[in-house]
Amino acid sequence: MAAAAGRNVVFVTGNAKKLEEVLQILGDAFPYRLVAKKIDLPEYQGEPDEISIQKCREAANQIQGPVIVEDTCLCFNALGGLPGPYIKWFLEKLKPEGLYQLLAGFEDKSAYALCTFAFSTGNPEDPVKLFKGQTCGRIVEPRGPRDFGWDPCFQPDGYDQTYAELPKAVKNSISHRYKALKELSGYFSQQNNPAEATSTPS
Repeated sequence: MAAAAGRNVVFVTGNAKKLEEVLQILGDAFPYRLVAKKIDLPEYQGEPDEISIQKCREAANQIQGPVIVEDTCLCFNALGGLPGPYIKWFLEKLKPEGLYQLLAGFEDKSAYALCTFAFSTGNPEDPVKLFKGQTCGRIVEPRGPRDFGWDPCFQPDGYDQTYAELPKAVKNSISHRYKALKELSGYFSQQNNPAEATSTPS
């Protein structure tokens, strides 16, 4: 990323593991330097797209410049898409074991992980752009390391290991975050400058 000197985009996160994973997925081809910054944002409610747009606008207002925010949902089909954007709070209270037990009374254990990256140029008149990725799987009894959220209880379709058990390189080639970042990276690589990255509306 040396070629991107002076071309920074703030990535709103206080999670070192998440930053590490994002940098691994983007690789050296990403034309800008991500600068991680933790800021306090309100916990918005609503549909995933609405939440992402609101969070990104508020972050851009605080940063006063180009900014990227990420929002992740874990959606259980048997529960009509819940926990969805509220997975952070469900996980905090229930841990991976509790998430698995939520579906004890349901035959349908299928779920999908949804990642949305939202980008703002920092100009309130420019639209927020969304980049989304989705990976389908099922909720299983937790297996694997416990150092990355709900990964131990999510087993992607086509694999017999959970996100937590999969080698990082494998997970990073199939994950919801990878798919969203691929869209984001493709978009940015066509732009010369973050401040000009508004030619295509959402």
